[in-house]
Amino acid sequence: MTLEKKQKEIAKWEREKARPKKSYYILYLIFIISLVYISDEVASQINTLMKAEIISVLFQPKFGDKSVSTMDTIGLLSYVFVILSVFYKPLSDRFGRKVFLVINTFGMSFGMLIIALGNNLVYYILGTAVIFFFTPHDMQVVYIMESAPAKHRAKIYSIVKCIATLGVMLVPLFRKLLMTDASQWSRVYLIPAVIGCAVSFLGLLFARETDVFIDSRLAYLKMTDEELAAAKAEKSNKDSQGGFFTGLKFMFKHKQLKWAFIATAFVNFGAIITMEYSVIMSQGFDKGIKDIANDKVMTMALFLFPVGSAVAQLLLGFFADAIGRKKSAVIMTALTISSLVLMTVGANMGWSPYLVGLFSGVAVGSYWSCTDIAGIIIQESSPTNLRSSTLSGMFIAMGVGYVAYYLIGVPLMAVFGDSSVPMVTLCIALPGMVASLLIYAKKVHDTKGVNLDEVTGTEWD
Repeated sequence: MTLEKKQKEIAKWEREKARPKKSYYILYLIFIISLVYISDEVASQINTLMKAEIISVLFQPKFGDKSVSTMDTIGLLSYVFVILSVFYKPLSDRFGRKVFLVINTFGMSFGMLIIALGNNLVYYILGTAVIFFFTPHDMQVVYIMESAPAKHRAKIYSIVKCIATLGVMLVPLFRKLLMTDASQWSRVYLIPAVIGCAVSFLGLLFARETDVFIDSRLAYLKMTDEELAAAKAEKSNKDSQGGFFTGLKFMFKHKQLKWAFIATAFVNFGAIITMEYSVIMSQGFDKGIKDIANDKVMTMALFLFPVGSAVAQLLLGFFADAIGRKKSAVIMTALTISSLVLMTVGANMGWSPYLVGLFSGVAVGSYWSCTDIAGIIIQESSPTNLRSSTLSGMFIAMGVGYVAYYLIGVPLMAVFGDSSVPMVTLCIALPGMVASLLIYAKKVHDTKGVNLDEVTGTEWD
């Protein structure tokens, strides 16, 4: 970077930092971030919430009893974009948080719009690929972590996540209003897509850059050439401005981040729950409830799904701030395991669809709380200049669960048919989550109350 460009960038960030901030700014920010988070949650969940209908319309006429495994195999193509996205996320350590908050929100909403307007397999795959590229970055989470007061950080995060999860109730609402039968499934995508595009525009107009990023970026830009050269010669990560491989290397050099990475990898064996819960319920309802059309029963269950998910995620924040991050990780992992079992049993035993939907929401919400608390621990164990980069490295750990699903789960489903989905889900999710629970209990240290401006990542070595 030339001296002139460096001075211009310094001036830009100093102007941004000098902008007056009202005393109620944190409440205003929570409102904007909540809208962004609702769009993110809907985009992340809608494909799975609509999975039973998509299978029945796009896949079963051609693939019969192999529809679930075929759909998931085709969906594997979309994960290429998730892999590409891990190199995209660290750019926010260089260019700032706001621009990516806006781009990501618009991108995931545009993906839903493609699916809504296309209404066929090709557009479904294309739209899903776009959604998969933009949803993993969770820039709204970075905003909360870098803007909320330290003593209330997890609590504020869980409240916002709870609001966002309740926003997923838009999907069953639009199912009821816009979908008279399964063939009209794509209509459900349209309104959330339009709302998301509008929210991205609001973020562009009203969100401001985080102070933590501005301070970190200014400190880097104001370093002399000699200081930069000395840091490079020492191969120090202290003044690095990030990058995927830099963040990954840093994680494995330090015990706390390394074990948090490993625990995250094992807990993500539960990722199969987030992909198959609607299929597990649908197949169970076929056996346990025979007097109501399956799509109607599913709509009933899905109304309670966001409630269960929101409650589980709300509990996380209060637990994390009250008893610490580590104990919260253990509790939420155990809750995921128990609610998954209850959901599976309840669907097959003819329990109320609302109760089964509630358990499914708790299972998925608790699982996402497990990944959220892992993200909080990793962020609170990382220096500011590498925080987004180490969080990007976390996606490699998350990918372990998806690899297990596609290498073990999908082949088993292909061999034994769609009826095997519930048992395959249990056999993959439970061992990994139990292993994660034990690692958190034995190896990971608590990060409650860590000062994000001062943490270096070496404190637990």
